[in-house]
Amino acid sequence: MEDRKEVLEAAIEPDAKEPTFDFKKPPIWLIIKTILKLVPVIVYLRRDRREWVKKEGKNVNEKKFRKHAERALKTFVALGPAYIKLGQWLSSRADLLPQPYLDVLEKLQDDVLPAPFSDVRPILEKELGALDDIFEHFDTSAISGASLGQVYRAKYMEKDVVVKISRPHIEQTIGQNIYILKKLLPIATRFIDENLRFSAEGMLYQFIETVHEEMDYRIEARNLIEIKNNLKEDKSVIIPKVYLDRTSRHVITLEYLPGTKVTDIRTLDEYNIDRAKLVYRIHRLFFKMLLRHSIFHADPHPGNISVASNGTIILYDFGMVGRLDDETRRRLVRLYLGLVDKDPVRTTDVLIELGTLEPSVDRRLVEKGLELSIQSLHGKKVDRMEVKALQDLANKTLSRFPFRLPKSLALYMRMASILEGIYHYHEVRFQFVRVLVSLLEEEGLIKEAYIEEFKRYVNRFAKGIEISSELAPMIKQYLTDQKTTGKSKMNSNVLPISVISSSIIIGSTLLFPYERNFSYIGFALSAALLLGTLLFNKLFRK
Repeated sequence: MEDRKEVLEAAIEPDAKEPTFDFKKPPIWLIIKTILKLVPVIVYLRRDRREWVKKEGKNVNEKKFRKHAERALKTFVALGPAYIKLGQWLSSRADLLPQPYLDVLEKLQDDVLPAPFSDVRPILEKELGALDDIFEHFDTSAISGASLGQVYRAKYMEKDVVVKISRPHIEQTIGQNIYILKKLLPIATRFIDENLRFSAEGMLYQFIETVHEEMDYRIEARNLIEIKNNLKEDKSVIIPKVYLDRTSRHVITLEYLPGTKVTDIRTLDEYNIDRAKLVYRIHRLFFKMLLRHSIFHADPHPGNISVASNGTIILYDFGMVGRLDDETRRRLVRLYLGLVDKDPVRTTDVLIELGTLEPSVDRRLVEKGLELSIQSLHGKKVDRMEVKALQDLANKTLSRFPFRLPKSLALYMRMASILEGIYHYHEVRFQFVRVLVSLLEEEGLIKEAYIEEFKRYVNRFAKGIEISSELAPMIKQYLTDQKTTGKSKMNSNVLPISVISSSIIIGSTLLFPYERNFSYIGFALSAALLLGTLLFNKLFRK
Protein backbone atom coordinates (compact mmCIF):
# COMPACT_ATOMS: atom_id res chain seq x y z
CA MET A 1 0.00 0.00 0.00
CA GLU A 2 2.86 2.34 0.84
CA ASP A 3 4.53 1.59 -2.51
CA ARG A 4 1.31 2.40 -4.36
CA LYS A 5 1.00 5.69 -2.46
CA GLU A 6 4.59 6.62 -3.36
CA VAL A 7 3.95 5.82 -7.04
CA LEU A 8 0.86 8.02 -7.09
CA GLU A 9 2.69 10.86 -5.38
CA ALA A 10 5.57 10.50 -7.85
CA ALA A 11 3.12 10.73 -10.74
CA ILE A 12 2.11 14.23 -9.78
CA GLU A 13 3.90 16.56 -7.46
CA PRO A 14 3.08 20.02 -8.82
CA ASP A 15 5.11 22.96 -7.67
CA ALA A 16 2.80 25.27 -5.73
CA LYS A 17 4.51 28.23 -7.41
CA GLU A 18 3.59 27.06 -10.90
CA PRO A 19 0.76 29.09 -12.46
CA THR A 20 -2.35 27.20 -13.52
CA PHE A 21 -3.28 29.73 -16.20
CA ASP A 22 -1.83 32.87 -17.68
CA PHE A 23 -4.62 35.35 -16.95
CA LYS A 24 -2.98 38.28 -18.71
CA LYS A 25 -5.52 40.45 -20.44
CA PRO A 26 -5.79 39.34 -24.08
CA PRO A 27 -5.38 41.81 -26.94
CA ILE A 28 -8.39 44.05 -27.50
CA TRP A 29 -8.87 42.68 -31.03
CA LEU A 30 -9.24 39.15 -29.61
CA ILE A 31 -11.83 40.32 -27.08
CA ILE A 32 -13.85 42.10 -29.77
CA LYS A 33 -13.60 39.15 -32.20
CA THR A 34 -14.75 36.70 -29.50
CA ILE A 35 -17.67 38.86 -28.38
CA LEU A 36 -18.87 39.42 -31.96
CA LYS A 37 -18.87 35.66 -32.58
CA LEU A 38 -20.47 34.69 -29.26
CA VAL A 39 -23.24 37.30 -29.08
CA PRO A 40 -25.41 35.69 -31.82
CA VAL A 41 -24.99 32.29 -30.14
CA ILE A 42 -26.14 33.73 -26.79
CA VAL A 43 -29.10 35.56 -28.35
CA TYR A 44 -30.35 32.45 -30.19
CA LEU A 45 -29.79 30.26 -27.14
CA ARG A 46 -31.71 32.64 -24.90
CA ARG A 47 -34.70 32.66 -27.23
CA ASP A 48 -34.62 28.92 -27.96
CA ARG A 49 -34.25 27.92 -24.32
CA ARG A 50 -37.18 30.06 -23.24
CA GLU A 51 -39.38 28.46 -25.88
CA TRP A 52 -38.11 24.97 -25.04
CA VAL A 53 -38.77 25.36 -21.30
CA LYS A 54 -42.15 27.01 -21.80
CA LYS A 55 -43.37 24.23 -24.11
CA GLU A 56 -41.41 21.51 -22.28
CA GLY A 57 -39.86 20.48 -25.59
CA LYS A 58 -43.21 19.76 -27.24
CA ASN A 59 -44.42 21.20 -30.55
CA VAL A 60 -41.25 23.20 -31.16
CA ASN A 61 -39.48 23.79 -34.46
CA GLU A 62 -36.57 21.40 -33.91
CA LYS A 63 -35.16 22.13 -37.35
CA LYS A 64 -34.70 25.77 -36.33
CA PHE A 65 -33.14 24.72 -33.02
CA ARG A 66 -30.66 22.46 -34.79
CA LYS A 67 -29.73 25.20 -37.24
CA HIS A 68 -28.90 27.52 -34.33
CA ALA A 69 -26.98 24.71 -32.60
CA GLU A 70 -24.93 24.08 -35.76
CA ARG A 71 -24.05 27.77 -35.79
CA ALA A 72 -22.89 27.48 -32.17
CA LEU A 73 -20.76 24.44 -33.06
CA LYS A 74 -19.05 26.28 -35.95
CA THR A 75 -18.44 29.26 -33.67
CA PHE A 76 -16.75 27.09 -31.03
CA VAL A 77 -14.51 25.47 -33.64
CA ALA A 78 -13.55 28.86 -35.10
CA LEU A 79 -12.71 30.34 -31.69
CA GLY A 80 -10.22 27.61 -30.84
CA PRO A 81 -9.22 25.08 -28.15
CA ALA A 82 -11.01 26.46 -25.08
CA TYR A 83 -14.29 26.78 -26.96
CA ILE A 84 -14.04 23.31 -28.49
CA LYS A 85 -13.65 21.96 -24.96
CA LEU A 86 -16.48 24.20 -23.79
CA GLY A 87 -18.76 22.86 -26.52
CA GLN A 88 -17.92 19.28 -25.53
CA TRP A 89 -18.59 20.08 -21.88
CA LEU A 90 -21.92 21.72 -22.75
CA SER A 91 -22.99 18.70 -24.84
CA SER A 92 -23.92 16.81 -21.66
CA ARG A 93 -25.47 19.72 -19.76
CA ALA A 94 -29.18 18.93 -19.97
CA ASP A 95 -29.77 21.57 -17.30
CA LEU A 96 -28.50 24.33 -19.61
CA LEU A 97 -29.28 23.56 -23.24
CA PRO A 98 -32.34 22.37 -25.18
CA GLN A 99 -32.05 18.77 -26.37
CA PRO A 100 -31.40 19.65 -30.06
CA TYR A 101 -28.35 21.66 -28.95
CA LEU A 102 -27.09 18.67 -26.96
CA ASP A 103 -27.53 16.37 -29.95
CA VAL A 104 -25.55 18.68 -32.26
CA LEU A 105 -22.74 19.48 -29.81
CA GLU A 106 -22.23 15.77 -29.12
CA LYS A 107 -20.75 15.62 -32.63
CA LEU A 108 -18.07 18.16 -31.75
CA GLN A 109 -14.84 16.25 -32.29
CA ASP A 110 -11.66 17.19 -30.50
CA ASP A 111 -9.74 16.80 -33.74
CA VAL A 112 -7.42 19.68 -34.60
CA LEU A 113 -4.57 19.78 -37.09
CA PRO A 114 -1.30 19.33 -35.17
CA ALA A 115 1.19 22.15 -34.96
CA PRO A 116 4.60 21.61 -36.63
CA PHE A 117 6.97 19.47 -34.56
CA SER A 118 9.46 22.34 -34.56
CA ASP A 119 6.98 24.25 -32.37
CA VAL A 120 6.49 21.49 -29.80
CA ARG A 121 10.07 20.18 -29.65
CA PRO A 122 11.18 23.00 -27.30
CA ILE A 123 8.38 22.01 -24.87
CA LEU A 124 9.53 18.39 -24.86
CA GLU A 125 13.22 19.19 -24.46
CA LYS A 126 12.67 21.87 -21.81
CA GLU A 127 10.94 19.39 -19.53
CA LEU A 128 12.66 16.09 -20.30
CA GLY A 129 15.99 16.87 -21.97
CA ALA A 130 17.50 16.56 -25.43
CA LEU A 131 15.32 14.48 -27.74
CA ASP A 132 18.16 12.12 -28.79
CA ASP A 133 18.93 11.41 -25.12
CA ILE A 134 15.42 10.63 -23.90
CA PHE A 135 14.09 8.37 -26.69
CA GLU A 136 15.83 5.77 -28.82
CA HIS A 137 13.67 6.77 -31.79
CA PHE A 138 11.08 9.52 -32.26
CA ASP A 139 8.77 9.87 -35.27
CA THR A 140 8.26 13.61 -35.74
CA SER A 141 5.03 13.12 -37.75
CA ALA A 142 2.11 13.42 -35.35
CA ILE A 143 -0.37 10.53 -35.47
CA SER A 144 -3.19 12.72 -34.10
CA GLY A 145 -3.91 16.25 -32.96
CA ALA A 146 -6.38 17.56 -30.41
CA SER A 147 -7.26 20.94 -28.96
CA LEU A 148 -4.88 20.61 -26.01
CA GLY A 149 -2.13 18.29 -27.28
CA GLN A 150 -0.78 16.15 -30.08
CA VAL A 151 0.48 12.56 -30.17
CA TYR A 152 3.64 10.97 -31.59
CA ARG A 153 5.11 7.46 -31.89
CA ALA A 154 8.50 6.71 -30.33
CA LYS A 155 10.69 3.98 -28.86
CA TYR A 156 11.74 3.92 -25.21
CA MET A 157 13.61 1.07 -23.50
CA GLU A 158 13.11 -0.91 -26.74
CA LYS A 159 9.33 -0.60 -26.32
CA ASP A 160 6.88 1.10 -28.65
CA VAL A 161 5.39 4.11 -26.89
CA VAL A 162 3.17 7.08 -27.65
CA VAL A 163 4.15 10.55 -26.49
CA LYS A 164 1.53 13.24 -25.98
CA ILE A 165 2.85 16.81 -25.90
CA SER A 166 0.93 19.99 -25.10
CA ARG A 167 0.24 22.35 -27.98
CA PRO A 168 2.48 25.43 -28.14
CA HIS A 169 1.41 28.22 -25.75
CA ILE A 170 -1.69 26.25 -24.81
CA GLU A 171 -1.91 27.56 -21.23
CA GLN A 172 -1.63 31.17 -22.39
CA THR A 173 -4.25 30.57 -25.11
CA ILE A 174 -6.67 28.83 -22.74
CA GLY A 175 -6.02 31.43 -20.05
CA GLN A 176 -6.90 34.30 -22.41
CA ASN A 177 -10.04 32.52 -23.59
CA ILE A 178 -11.17 31.89 -20.03
CA TYR A 179 -10.38 35.50 -19.10
CA ILE A 180 -12.86 36.59 -21.79
CA LEU A 181 -15.49 34.04 -20.72
CA LYS A 182 -15.27 35.13 -17.09
CA LYS A 183 -15.72 38.77 -18.07
CA LEU A 184 -18.49 38.00 -20.54
CA LEU A 185 -20.54 35.72 -18.26
CA PRO A 186 -21.91 38.38 -15.86
CA ILE A 187 -23.05 40.46 -18.84
CA ALA A 188 -24.53 37.49 -20.70
CA THR A 189 -26.46 36.25 -17.65
CA ARG A 190 -28.39 39.53 -17.51
CA PHE A 191 -30.07 38.56 -20.76
CA ILE A 192 -30.94 34.96 -19.89
CA ASP A 193 -33.60 33.57 -17.58
CA GLU A 194 -33.01 33.40 -13.86
CA ASN A 195 -32.88 29.61 -13.67
CA LEU A 196 -30.16 29.45 -16.33
CA ARG A 197 -28.23 32.16 -14.49
CA PHE A 198 -28.34 29.89 -11.43
CA SER A 199 -26.43 27.17 -13.33
CA ALA A 200 -24.17 29.14 -15.67
CA GLU A 201 -21.59 30.48 -13.22
CA GLY A 202 -21.13 27.12 -11.50
CA MET A 203 -20.82 25.44 -14.89
CA LEU A 204 -18.05 27.82 -16.00
CA TYR A 205 -15.96 27.19 -12.90
CA GLN A 206 -16.47 23.43 -13.24
CA PHE A 207 -15.29 23.73 -16.84
CA ILE A 208 -12.21 25.75 -15.84
CA GLU A 209 -11.28 23.15 -13.22
CA THR A 210 -11.72 20.29 -15.69
CA VAL A 211 -9.63 21.95 -18.42
CA HIS A 212 -6.89 22.76 -15.93
CA GLU A 213 -6.74 19.09 -14.90
CA GLU A 214 -6.62 17.97 -18.55
CA MET A 215 -3.72 20.32 -19.33
CA ASP A 216 -1.50 18.91 -16.57
CA TYR A 217 -0.39 15.48 -17.79
CA ARG A 218 0.87 14.56 -14.33
CA ILE A 219 -2.77 14.57 -13.21
CA GLU A 220 -3.65 12.29 -16.12
CA ALA A 221 -0.81 9.96 -15.10
CA ARG A 222 -2.15 9.80 -11.55
CA ASN A 223 -5.68 9.11 -12.80
CA LEU A 224 -4.43 6.33 -15.09
CA ILE A 225 -2.41 4.65 -12.34
CA GLU A 226 -5.32 4.77 -9.90
CA ILE A 227 -7.85 3.35 -12.38
CA LYS A 228 -5.36 0.73 -13.64
CA ASN A 229 -4.82 -0.43 -10.05
CA ASN A 230 -8.58 -0.56 -9.39
CA LEU A 231 -9.12 -2.74 -12.48
CA LYS A 232 -6.03 -4.94 -12.19
CA GLU A 233 -8.14 -8.07 -11.51
CA ASP A 234 -10.39 -7.45 -14.52
CA LYS A 235 -9.00 -9.41 -17.47
CA SER A 236 -11.54 -7.93 -19.91
CA VAL A 237 -9.76 -4.56 -20.04
CA ILE A 238 -6.21 -3.34 -20.77
CA ILE A 239 -4.88 0.05 -19.70
CA PRO A 240 -1.50 1.21 -21.02
CA LYS A 241 1.48 1.59 -18.75
CA VAL A 242 2.61 5.15 -18.05
CA TYR A 243 6.35 5.87 -18.01
CA LEU A 244 6.72 8.29 -15.13
CA ASP A 245 10.37 9.10 -15.88
CA ARG A 246 9.23 10.36 -19.29
CA THR A 247 6.19 12.25 -17.99
CA SER A 248 5.98 15.88 -16.91
CA ARG A 249 3.50 18.74 -16.80
CA HIS A 250 3.29 19.02 -20.59
CA VAL A 251 4.47 15.57 -21.71
CA ILE A 252 3.12 12.10 -21.02
CA THR A 253 4.62 8.85 -22.33
CA LEU A 254 2.46 5.74 -22.53
CA GLU A 255 2.77 2.14 -23.68
CA TYR A 256 1.66 1.77 -27.30
CA LEU A 257 -1.45 -0.43 -27.38
CA PRO A 258 -3.00 -0.53 -30.86
CA GLY A 259 -6.58 -1.71 -31.31
CA THR A 260 -9.71 -1.39 -33.41
CA LYS A 261 -11.83 1.67 -32.76
CA VAL A 262 -15.02 0.65 -30.97
CA THR A 263 -17.15 2.10 -33.80
CA ASP A 264 -15.25 0.29 -36.58
CA ILE A 265 -18.03 -2.22 -37.25
CA ARG A 266 -16.44 -3.81 -40.34
CA THR A 267 -13.18 -4.75 -38.55
CA LEU A 268 -14.98 -5.94 -35.43
CA ASP A 269 -17.11 -8.21 -37.58
CA GLU A 270 -13.97 -9.52 -39.35
CA TYR A 271 -12.61 -10.47 -35.92
CA ASN A 272 -15.93 -12.27 -35.23
CA ILE A 273 -16.48 -10.15 -32.12
CA ASP A 274 -20.04 -10.31 -30.80
CA ARG A 275 -20.89 -6.60 -30.81
CA ALA A 276 -23.93 -6.99 -28.54
CA LYS A 277 -21.75 -8.65 -25.90
CA LEU A 278 -19.04 -6.03 -26.48
CA VAL A 279 -21.49 -3.18 -25.78
CA TYR A 280 -22.68 -5.02 -22.67
CA ARG A 281 -19.10 -5.48 -21.42
CA ILE A 282 -18.22 -1.83 -22.04
CA HIS A 283 -21.25 -0.67 -20.05
CA ARG A 284 -20.50 -3.04 -17.18
CA LEU A 285 -16.88 -1.87 -17.12
CA PHE A 286 -17.71 1.83 -16.88
CA PHE A 287 -20.52 1.42 -14.38
CA LYS A 288 -18.34 -0.88 -12.30
CA MET A 289 -15.89 2.01 -12.03
CA LEU A 290 -18.74 4.29 -11.06
CA LEU A 291 -20.26 1.99 -8.42
CA ARG A 292 -17.20 0.29 -6.91
CA HIS A 293 -14.42 2.82 -7.03
CA SER A 294 -13.91 6.44 -6.05
CA ILE A 295 -12.83 7.40 -9.59
CA PHE A 296 -14.30 6.72 -13.04
CA HIS A 297 -13.32 7.46 -16.65
CA ALA A 298 -15.66 10.29 -17.69
CA ASP A 299 -14.82 10.60 -21.39
CA PRO A 300 -15.60 7.24 -23.08
CA HIS A 301 -16.05 8.62 -26.60
CA PRO A 302 -15.14 6.19 -29.42
CA GLY A 303 -11.65 7.67 -29.81
CA ASN A 304 -10.83 6.61 -26.27
CA ILE A 305 -12.00 3.00 -26.53
CA SER A 306 -10.40 0.35 -28.73
CA VAL A 307 -10.81 -3.39 -28.98
CA ALA A 308 -8.03 -5.97 -29.32
CA SER A 309 -8.44 -8.79 -31.86
CA ASN A 310 -9.45 -11.17 -29.03
CA GLY A 311 -12.20 -8.79 -27.85
CA THR A 312 -10.33 -7.25 -24.92
CA ILE A 313 -11.26 -3.59 -24.27
CA ILE A 314 -8.45 -1.02 -24.39
CA LEU A 315 -8.92 2.36 -22.65
CA TYR A 316 -7.04 5.56 -23.45
CA ASP A 317 -6.96 9.17 -22.24
CA PHE A 318 -7.54 9.61 -18.52
CA GLY A 319 -7.48 13.40 -18.49
CA MET A 320 -11.19 13.72 -17.70
CA VAL A 321 -12.33 11.65 -14.74
CA GLY A 322 -15.14 11.88 -12.23
CA ARG A 323 -15.13 11.11 -8.54
CA LEU A 324 -18.05 9.98 -6.39
CA ASP A 325 -17.99 9.56 -2.64
CA ASP A 326 -20.08 6.83 -1.02
CA GLU A 327 -22.79 9.24 0.12
CA THR A 328 -23.30 10.68 -3.38
CA ARG A 329 -23.32 7.16 -4.83
CA ARG A 330 -26.06 6.10 -2.38
CA ARG A 331 -28.07 9.19 -3.24
CA LEU A 332 -27.82 8.41 -6.97
CA VAL A 333 -29.16 4.92 -6.31
CA ARG A 334 -31.99 6.38 -4.21
CA LEU A 335 -32.75 8.80 -7.05
CA TYR A 336 -32.98 5.89 -9.47
CA LEU A 337 -35.24 3.98 -7.05
CA GLY A 338 -37.47 7.02 -6.63
CA LEU A 339 -37.96 7.16 -10.40
CA VAL A 340 -38.57 3.42 -10.71
CA ASP A 341 -41.02 3.46 -7.78
CA LYS A 342 -42.85 6.44 -9.37
CA ASP A 343 -42.34 8.52 -6.24
CA PRO A 344 -41.93 12.26 -7.02
CA VAL A 345 -41.71 13.15 -3.31
CA ARG A 346 -38.68 10.91 -2.70
CA THR A 347 -37.16 11.99 -6.03
CA THR A 348 -37.44 15.67 -5.08
CA ASP A 349 -35.95 14.94 -1.68
CA VAL A 350 -32.86 13.29 -3.20
CA LEU A 351 -32.43 16.04 -5.81
CA ILE A 352 -32.23 18.59 -2.98
CA GLU A 353 -29.75 16.40 -1.06
CA LEU A 354 -27.59 16.11 -4.20
CA GLY A 355 -27.44 19.90 -4.41
CA THR A 356 -29.19 20.07 -7.78
CA LEU A 357 -32.13 22.06 -6.38
CA GLU A 358 -32.07 24.86 -3.86
CA PRO A 359 -33.64 23.82 -0.51
CA SER A 360 -35.88 26.91 -0.78
CA VAL A 361 -37.43 25.73 -4.07
CA ASP A 362 -41.21 25.29 -4.13
CA ARG A 363 -41.34 21.54 -3.52
CA ARG A 364 -44.97 21.18 -4.55
CA LEU A 365 -44.33 22.62 -8.01
CA VAL A 366 -41.25 20.43 -8.49
CA GLU A 367 -43.13 17.34 -7.32
CA LYS A 368 -46.00 18.04 -9.69
CA GLY A 369 -43.62 18.48 -12.62
CA LEU A 370 -41.76 15.30 -11.70
CA GLU A 371 -45.01 13.38 -11.31
CA LEU A 372 -46.01 14.20 -14.89
CA SER A 373 -42.52 13.41 -16.21
CA ILE A 374 -42.31 10.11 -14.33
CA GLN A 375 -45.67 9.12 -15.77
CA SER A 376 -44.30 9.71 -19.27
CA LEU A 377 -41.12 7.77 -18.40
CA HIS A 378 -43.26 4.83 -17.35
CA GLY A 379 -45.19 4.89 -20.59
CA LYS A 380 -42.70 2.19 -21.54
CA LYS A 381 -41.38 -0.67 -19.46
CA VAL A 382 -39.01 0.30 -16.68
CA ASP A 383 -36.26 -1.98 -17.96
CA ARG A 384 -36.29 -0.08 -21.26
CA MET A 385 -35.70 3.34 -19.71
CA GLU A 386 -32.47 4.86 -21.00
CA VAL A 387 -30.11 7.66 -20.03
CA LYS A 388 -31.90 9.89 -22.53
CA ALA A 389 -35.07 9.55 -20.44
CA LEU A 390 -33.17 10.90 -17.43
CA GLN A 391 -31.73 13.69 -19.56
CA ASP A 392 -35.25 14.59 -20.70
CA LEU A 393 -36.26 14.81 -17.06
CA ALA A 394 -33.57 17.44 -16.47
CA ASN A 395 -34.04 19.08 -19.85
CA LYS A 396 -37.82 19.49 -19.95
CA THR A 397 -38.92 19.43 -16.33
CA LEU A 398 -36.18 20.51 -13.95
CA SER A 399 -34.96 23.34 -16.20
CA ARG A 400 -38.10 25.24 -15.17
CA PHE A 401 -36.65 25.50 -11.66
CA PRO A 402 -33.34 26.76 -10.20
CA PHE A 403 -31.57 23.53 -11.17
CA ARG A 404 -27.85 22.84 -11.55
CA LEU A 405 -25.64 19.80 -11.93
CA PRO A 406 -22.69 19.50 -9.53
CA LYS A 407 -19.46 18.56 -11.32
CA SER A 408 -19.54 14.89 -10.29
CA LEU A 409 -23.11 14.48 -11.59
CA ALA A 410 -22.37 16.41 -14.79
CA LEU A 411 -19.46 14.04 -15.51
CA TYR A 412 -21.66 11.03 -14.70
CA MET A 413 -24.31 12.24 -17.16
CA ARG A 414 -21.60 12.82 -19.77
CA MET A 415 -20.20 9.32 -19.30
CA ALA A 416 -23.61 7.66 -19.40
CA SER A 417 -24.87 9.56 -22.44
CA ILE A 418 -21.70 8.86 -24.48
CA LEU A 419 -21.97 5.16 -23.64
CA GLU A 420 -25.59 5.20 -24.72
CA GLY A 421 -24.49 6.66 -28.05
CA ILE A 422 -22.13 3.69 -28.57
CA TYR A 423 -24.87 1.08 -28.36
CA HIS A 424 -27.20 3.15 -30.55
CA TYR A 425 -24.38 3.31 -33.11
CA HIS A 426 -24.06 -0.48 -33.13
CA GLU A 427 -27.85 -0.91 -33.36
CA VAL A 428 -27.75 -3.89 -31.02
CA ARG A 429 -30.44 -5.01 -28.60
CA PHE A 430 -29.37 -3.61 -25.26
CA GLN A 431 -31.25 -2.69 -22.10
CA PHE A 432 -29.24 -0.20 -20.11
CA VAL A 433 -31.35 -0.36 -16.95
CA ARG A 434 -31.07 -4.14 -16.70
CA VAL A 435 -27.28 -3.88 -16.77
CA LEU A 436 -27.40 -1.16 -14.14
CA VAL A 437 -29.81 -3.13 -11.91
CA SER A 438 -27.69 -6.28 -12.07
CA LEU A 439 -24.63 -4.28 -10.98
CA LEU A 440 -26.58 -2.54 -8.21
CA GLU A 441 -27.77 -5.91 -6.93
CA GLU A 442 -24.27 -7.41 -7.10
CA GLU A 443 -22.93 -4.54 -5.04
CA GLY A 444 -25.83 -4.73 -2.58
CA LEU A 445 -26.60 -1.09 -3.29
CA ILE A 446 -30.35 -1.48 -3.85
CA LYS A 447 -30.82 -3.15 -0.46
CA GLU A 448 -28.54 -0.56 1.11
CA ALA A 449 -30.51 2.29 -0.47
CA TYR A 450 -33.85 0.98 0.83
CA ILE A 451 -32.37 0.56 4.31
CA GLU A 452 -31.10 4.13 4.07
CA GLU A 453 -34.59 5.33 3.07
CA PHE A 454 -36.14 3.49 6.03
CA LYS A 455 -33.59 4.99 8.45
CA ARG A 456 -34.35 8.46 7.12
CA TYR A 457 -38.09 8.02 7.62
CA VAL A 458 -37.59 6.74 11.14
CA ASN A 459 -35.26 9.66 11.93
CA ARG A 460 -37.75 12.17 10.52
CA PHE A 461 -40.56 10.61 12.52
CA ALA A 462 -38.43 10.64 15.70
CA LYS A 463 -37.51 14.27 15.06
CA GLY A 464 -41.19 15.10 14.68
CA ILE A 465 -41.94 13.40 17.99
CA GLU A 466 -39.06 15.30 19.62
CA ILE A 467 -40.34 18.64 18.30
CA SER A 468 -43.91 17.86 19.30
CA SER A 469 -42.81 16.95 22.84
CA GLU A 470 -42.23 20.66 23.36
CA LEU A 471 -46.00 21.04 23.18
CA ALA A 472 -46.59 18.36 25.83
CA PRO A 473 -46.36 20.74 28.86
CA MET A 474 -48.98 23.04 27.29
CA ILE A 475 -51.28 20.11 26.56
CA LYS A 476 -50.79 18.79 30.08
CA GLN A 477 -51.53 22.19 31.62
CA TYR A 478 -54.67 22.55 29.53
CA LEU A 479 -56.02 19.14 30.55
CA THR A 480 -55.11 19.78 34.21
CA ASP A 481 -57.02 23.07 34.09
CA GLN A 482 -60.00 21.25 32.62
CA LYS A 483 -60.01 18.77 35.48
CA THR A 484 -59.58 21.50 38.09
CA THR A 485 -62.56 23.47 36.81
CA GLY A 486 -64.65 20.32 36.70
CA LYS A 487 -65.13 20.49 32.92
CA SER A 488 -63.57 17.08 32.44
CA LYS A 489 -64.34 13.79 34.12
CA MET A 490 -61.72 11.83 32.24
CA ASN A 491 -59.55 9.42 34.16
CA SER A 492 -55.91 10.26 34.65
CA ASN A 493 -54.78 7.82 31.95
CA VAL A 494 -56.24 10.12 29.27
CA LEU A 495 -53.59 12.74 29.99
CA PRO A 496 -50.47 10.75 29.03
CA ILE A 497 -52.26 9.05 26.15
CA SER A 498 -53.35 12.47 24.84
CA VAL A 499 -49.77 13.72 24.95
CA ILE A 500 -48.49 10.61 23.14
CA SER A 501 -51.29 10.77 20.58
CA SER A 502 -50.64 14.47 19.89
CA SER A 503 -46.95 13.80 19.45
CA ILE A 504 -47.65 11.04 16.92
CA ILE A 505 -50.05 13.32 14.99
CA ILE A 506 -47.50 16.14 14.80
CA GLY A 507 -44.69 13.74 13.88
CA SER A 508 -46.84 12.20 11.14
CA THR A 509 -47.73 15.66 9.83
CA LEU A 510 -44.05 16.63 9.59
CA LEU A 511 -43.28 13.35 7.81
CA PHE A 512 -46.25 13.64 5.42
CA PRO A 513 -44.43 15.54 2.59
CA TYR A 514 -41.76 12.83 2.45
CA GLU A 515 -43.52 9.50 3.14
CA ARG A 516 -47.27 9.47 3.12
CA ASN A 517 -47.75 5.77 3.88
CA PHE A 518 -45.85 6.09 7.17
CA SER A 519 -47.84 9.24 7.97
CA TYR A 520 -51.17 7.49 7.41
CA ILE A 521 -50.04 4.72 9.78
CA GLY A 522 -49.16 7.40 12.35
CA PHE A 523 -52.55 9.11 12.03
CA ALA A 524 -54.32 5.75 12.39
CA LEU A 525 -52.22 4.81 15.43
CA SER A 526 -52.93 8.15 17.10
CA ALA A 527 -56.67 7.83 16.51
CA ALA A 528 -56.66 4.23 17.77
CA LEU A 529 -54.87 5.26 20.99
CA LEU A 530 -57.35 8.05 21.74
CA LEU A 531 -60.47 6.07 20.85
CA GLY A 532 -59.24 3.00 22.69
CA THR A 533 -58.50 4.99 25.82
CA LEU A 534 -61.89 6.78 25.76
CA LEU A 535 -63.71 3.49 25.18
CA PHE A 536 -61.77 1.84 28.00
CA ASN A 537 -62.67 4.66 30.38
CA LYS A 538 -66.33 4.53 29.38
CA LEU A 539 -66.61 0.76 29.93
CA PHE A 540 -64.70 0.62 33.19
CA ARG A 541 -65.65 3.98 34.72
CA LYS A 542 -66.66 3.55 38.36
